[in-house]
Amino acid sequence: MKLIQVKRETIQENRFAPKMGRLNAKVTYVKSQFLGITIKTLHKYRETYYGEVKDCEECVLAK
Repeated sequence: MKLIQVKRETIQENRFAPKMGRLNAKVTYVKSQFLGITIKTLHKYRETYYGEVKDCEECVLAK
């Protein structure tokens, strides 16, 4: 068993983009874990309506 692991998890979330308004997007979190306990979120990105992958820094949670 490894002590430190990197896990990827996809969740449906409501997001707000200034140009499109509210949208329901698949958000993928890349997290580092120590013995199965999440330590830190390394990166999060979302898939757009058109299939593009974008960083989540561009949109704001629930406005």
